[in-house]
Amino acid sequence: MYSLRMSFWTVPETFERSTPWRSAAATYSATSVAAVAERERRTPEEVVLDWLLERDGQALLFAPLASYVDFDHEAIREMMTHPRTVLGLSDGGAHVDQLCDAGYATYLLGKWVRQWEALTLERAVHRLTGEVADFFGIPDRGRVAVGAAADLVMFDPATVDDCPPEYVHDLPNGAKRLVARARGIDATIVGGQVVYRDGEPTGARPGTVLRAGSR
Repeated sequence: MYSLRMSFWTVPETFERSTPWRSAAATYSATSVAAVAERERRTPEEVVLDWLLERDGQALLFAPLASYVDFDHEAIREMMTHPRTVLGLSDGGAHVDQLCDAGYATYLLGKWVRQWEALTLERAVHRLTGEVADFFGIPDRGRVAVGAAADLVMFDPATVDDCPPEYVHDLPNGAKRLVARARGIDATIVGGQVVYRDGEPTGARPGTVLRAGSR
């Protein structure tokens, strides 16, 4: 069990210390449950329990399952830069207490663009915006142009990044869900109205349901 899965279990903060995607595997491996247990001459169970007690018992462990078969990110890089792929995420709220992939855009900008230089900033922004809008047939989104919807994200390329996921208890009856906050985002604008400023909601909610071909 431990040789298969816990060999690359680690803590989310490990990503903040990663190097280019090829050598990131060494960073993950060195901070995995199995590596720490061997280095400190403890059992994997002891390491896991100690980690889970951090942050007042709110710590999380990261256990990658897919696209990590060779213990590096090369497969992800190849798919992410391939012209026949579209960036995005799924599981739209189906498992809110188990996963939250909302940080994929800031992870892309912070890690793959700035830190690992696998894409240019311009290419990454287009992959996140114009390509997705064109794929789903939403012609006035995903670009800055006269007559297009004023949907914009103002960010600092030097600091934008994802944050480790955390739990909040704001569902009915105090139920929990995972949220993914961001760094380096100054404002999120929808329809010309600022909906988020410095990571906090403004109360404006001008968004509407979008369908293919709609404006």
